[in-house]
Amino acid sequence: MLATMPSDDLSTLTRKPERGGERALLDEILDEATVGVLSTVTDDGLPWSVPMLAARDGDRLLVHGSSGAGALRHVAAGAPVTFTAFIVDGLVVADTLFDHSVNYRSAVVRGRLETVSADDAQRSLDVFSDAILPGRSAEVRDHTRKELSATAILALPIVDGGWLAKARAGGPGSGDDTHGWTGHIPTRRVYDEPITDHDGELPDSVAGLYRQKTNRSHP
Repeated sequence: MLATMPSDDLSTLTRKPERGGERALLDEILDEATVGVLSTVTDDGLPWSVPMLAARDGDRLLVHGSSGAGALRHVAAGAPVTFTAFIVDGLVVADTLFDHSVNYRSAVVRGRLETVSADDAQRSLDVFSDAILPGRSAEVRDHTRKELSATAILALPIVDGGWLAKARAGGPGSGDDTHGWTGHIPTRRVYDEPITDHDGELPDSVAGLYRQKTNRSHP
């Protein structure tokens, strides 16, 4: 028997409520992170967590995997899940180790996954792919029936009370007896120069992502 969903409002932040964010922050995190952890509890009562790619499609979060995966069949059948994403934006350096911290953005979405309909499968996979590598779906052939049947495409609705977004920014808390240097070290994700398997120009999708994440033009 599947566990019932907790009735408490996930959006209520009890510790450091000032770090809670609005829906725009949630969307920003999900759009930028692209990687998170999907968690549930199996029928035998054991926890189950899998790191996976995810893509936001409006008011739902798309995940996918092999249609033969038993764990995906379990959550597709209605098991409650959480999806978590975490982005480190910087290291916070204080004058004591106790006060060191990180600047971050984090998101949790809770609910039940729904199987994407066959009519929407191809569009959903295109949305998913373009979230990871923008524009790539227009550069390749359409999915085949065999590929679609081998892929489980699931959607987690994003509903009020079923999500939480948090963020921390800036340096350490100020203290009266601060000694030495304090501050924060920003971090960011970059892509190195693409490595080609054969001769030819980079497709626009790859070149565009490279330029965007390196803040420099492709040579």
